[in-house]
Amino acid sequence: MSEELRHIPLDAIHRALGARFGAFAGFDMPIQYPEGLRSEHLHTRDKVGLFDVSHMGQLRARARDARVATLHAELERALPVDFDVWPIGMQKYSLLLNDTGGVEDDLMLVHLPDEVRLIVNAGNRDHDLALLRERCPHVEFTWVDAALIALQGPHAERVLAGLDPAAEAMRFMEARELTLLGVPCFTTRSGYTGEDGYEISIPAGEAPRVAERLLEDRSVRPVGLGARDTLRLEAGLPLHGHEITPNTLPIEAGLGFGIPKSRRVGPKAGGFPGAGPILEQIAQGTRRKLVGLASYEAIPIRAHAAIVTEDGRQVGEVTSGTISPTLNHPVMLAYIEQSILDDTGKVALHAIVRDKRPAVHVTPLPFVPKRYKR
Repeated sequence: MSEELRHIPLDAIHRALGARFGAFAGFDMPIQYPEGLRSEHLHTRDKVGLFDVSHMGQLRARARDARVATLHAELERALPVDFDVWPIGMQKYSLLLNDTGGVEDDLMLVHLPDEVRLIVNAGNRDHDLALLRERCPHVEFTWVDAALIALQGPHAERVLAGLDPAAEAMRFMEARELTLLGVPCFTTRSGYTGEDGYEISIPAGEAPRVAERLLEDRSVRPVGLGARDTLRLEAGLPLHGHEITPNTLPIEAGLGFGIPKSRRVGPKAGGFPGAGPILEQIAQGTRRKLVGLASYEAIPIRAHAAIVTEDGRQVGEVTSGTISPTLNHPVMLAYIEQSILDDTGKVALHAIVRDKRPAVHVTPLPFVPKRYKR
């Protein structure tokens, strides 16, 4: 018998809006609404979309002895972070790595005066918590009982500032507590679409009231996980289980920015799980690299499609692919052999799609420019 799916705090609102639901990481999640994925995607690029991402795990980390030095020291051994160069009140992208340098998960962390807030991927919630507790025995990790919504798009600032003017002053990756309809909401200016926007943690019991008020604005539409995926792909953002896995090292995935310079060289270099293989890859280069590919033939190219040379030799594989709603042609993320990338412009590449071989071209990322407010 399959395990019963968990429901998110805004479940009733999504059903009233006509959402089509699907199972995702053990949760019953809204995938799309009656307007359809393309409409939701383009509305987010043009105005603002409201995404329910309450399936993500929200954690609070505090030292058991209440000493900030203990918290920082333990997390720096568990993750490639450096609190000395990380301002309080700012969010960072980081990586939960294994001993061979592979990515167990990618995380969002916020440095606060006496704690760290973490967001972990839905499918890895329990695994990540167990691994963090094992690596940080003197840190207490507790789940935050809250809904999590993302307000994304060029009108997001105006909409949220209508409930708390302090939203306007925030910059990309800044975190602060906003007061929405009298409710304290831990908020970051970030998101997974490439658009300006916010991720808002709302106490579960108050979340429906806040979400309904946001949806009253004519610029705001609900957007499901389907369009969230196409939006992040256009922005060239990785998805765990596709671009990053426990067998993927950060450098080949283009995630070197998740490892601060101070953890690469100097007195704090290394000292985190997988540091040896990762620092070796930084120094010596990689055998393969994650790149953007585009095709101008009207043939959808999905994950796992082989990338081959003119003579049929496989030199890569697609990890994510879609027909871009913004650009109206296929776009993909794919791992390609570095030797082939060194000959870009000289080697013709094709994707294998059943009995067809559409041409693909290495394309700079992101496919659609990011519009964060820095």
